[in-house]
Amino acid sequence: MDEQTTGVILRVFPLTETSLVVHWFSPDKGRIATVAKGARRSKSNFKGKIDLFHIAEFSFHRSRRSDLHALREVELKETFPNLRKSIDLLGFLAEISKLIARATEEQTPLPNEYLMFTELVRALDKNRAIDHWLVIFKIKFLSIQGVEPDWEQAPLDLGTQSVAKRMVVSDWKSLAKLKPSDVQLARLSQFLEEFIRRQNW
Repeated sequence: MDEQTTGVILRVFPLTETSLVVHWFSPDKGRIATVAKGARRSKSNFKGKIDLFHIAEFSFHRSRRSDLHALREVELKETFPNLRKSIDLLGFLAEISKLIARATEEQTPLPNEYLMFTELVRALDKNRAIDHWLVIFKIKFLSIQGVEPDWEQAPLDLGTQSVAKRMVVSDWKSLAKLKPSDVQLARLSQFLEEFIRRQNW
């Protein structure tokens, strides 16, 4: 029996001359790897539907032998065309995708992580500015994963600690107006890099 869900595409790469491997991130199924047979053919039903960070409803047939499942149908919901205009944005989201892959298990429901990621994609597609979004995502992601740093004990000045706490609790609309200094961002970025490394993800 086929299963159906909604997800965002995190990774796509060729499997054969005619097929693609498509990695999805969904709220109820978690991270799922599928194979889109014949997707590279010119007359494929998948043509124009499979691309990085597209959000779609999709169905798949679960394999009993491996973690690579057969993709059946894809119905696009959001495509985010502005992301295609910036290599920096695509690279930025690819870095976040790698963090998600390292820190989460496959086929485990991740509703909060999915919501946060798709909200970020929508925000980036609207204003196309990276600035402090990577730091914000990492901080929020750590909070959702239950491994948020104790900011008051972190080796950061009080102003930078305050900025980090605001990043945890504020929504994306409010965060778009947050203007941390370059020094604060640099300190947070270095701290987070070292903190995440210690999580052994």
